[in-house]
Amino acid sequence: MAKLYLVPTPIGNLEDMTLRAIRVLKEVDLILAEDTRTSGKLLQHFDITTPMQSHHMHNEHKTVANVVQRIQNKETIAIISDAGTPAISDPGFLLTRACVENNIEVECLPGATAFVPALVNSGLPNDKFVFEGFLPVKKGRQTRLKLLSEEKRTMIFYESPHKLLKTLSNFVEYFGKDRLVSVSRELTKLYEETIRGTAEEVLIHFTEKPPKGEIVIVVGGKGK
Repeated sequence: MAKLYLVPTPIGNLEDMTLRAIRVLKEVDLILAEDTRTSGKLLQHFDITTPMQSHHMHNEHKTVANVVQRIQNKETIAIISDAGTPAISDPGFLLTRACVENNIEVECLPGATAFVPALVNSGLPNDKFVFEGFLPVKKGRQTRLKLLSEEKRTMIFYESPHKLLKTLSNFVEYFGKDRLVSVSRELTKLYEETIRGTAEEVLIHFTEKPPKGEIVIVVGGKGK
């Protein structure tokens, strides 16, 4: 039966690609890729020759209807992002919702996603947590930070290296300098590291050692 597969791809280490993910990507009729150049290298590595089509945040509103129609016409399609699980701070949600609304079967394979290892190795409580993804860049940022300052659950954020210092400074300002923070960067890659401490300590560390690579920030919730 034709369906949509959401297929996670490695966030760095290619050994994290699952056997099932490789099989599905070889068997489907089409792969939707966030960046065909990036995904092309992955597919080549695993000898996957399935045709690819670009599907990213700038064109997904226009392409969703066509993809749904193709699945309704008995094509099986997979969607992948540049790294990690589709729809987690990456394209995939709009297409998934459209498929569900059209009674098309959707199957998400388990696999790599950056926030889970960052949360687990942070040492912060992980029985209850909230995933925030990227904070608003400008509009709504202050409002969001004020709201989150009262959050009691552990919080998880994604951030780019050139915005990390600004975000950590915001945490010191809105959450307090003693709030516990864990910053993981380059997860699964050669230079993977996790820096733990108070918001102030972690800010000082990355002020002295400018960060590189993909970053996940885990922040402890407000204490009682």
